[in-house]
Amino acid sequence: MKKIIVFASGSGSNAERIISHCQEKKTSEVVRVYTNNPSAKVIERANRLLVPVEIFNREELNDGTIAAKIAQDNPDLIVLAGFLWKFPESIVKSFPNKIINIHPALLPKYGGKGMYGRNVHQAVLDNKEKETGITIHYVNEHYDEGGIIFQKSVTIEDCATAEAIAEKIHVLEHQYFPKVIEKLLLNI
Repeated sequence: MKKIIVFASGSGSNAERIISHCQEKKTSEVVRVYTNNPSAKVIERANRLLVPVEIFNREELNDGTIAAKIAQDNPDLIVLAGFLWKFPESIVKSFPNKIINIHPALLPKYGGKGMYGRNVHQAVLDNKEKETGITIHYVNEHYDEGGIIFQKSVTIEDCATAEAIAEKIHVLEHQYFPKVIEKLLLNI
């Protein structure tokens, strides 16, 4: 069975969907969820689905502590699902093409430092885009610049707020992220 670890900083709805998908398909499993936020809702979601959680701080992420724990987990894939910190280059180099992220826009537009969550949706709205979407990409040493694995767009002409855009993006994320992960694992 293929092993996945998930990094998340917030509500964890994508993490929950990935865990549930793995538990249903039984071809892979999320062996641990890592979070930098001790009050993140992802902790509750992971606990409910019986997945161990590791809470860490910035120092542990950058001093090799988390890298050592990841190595012990020996994952086939590392999934960033709403993880807001830049991933250390040392970990990226240790797991080439085995770390992926989901971004709530069609990269290369609306990517980079500070472009996450509502910030992305507001920028899309302010620029009067007719569509937006999701991008699943490999993680490299720069924010949102790794190779694109998958994109899916959605029209947003009927959206008057960033929140309305976010709702459409969440539907795409929940529908496609677990499937793309499953497909990637077939080739690992």
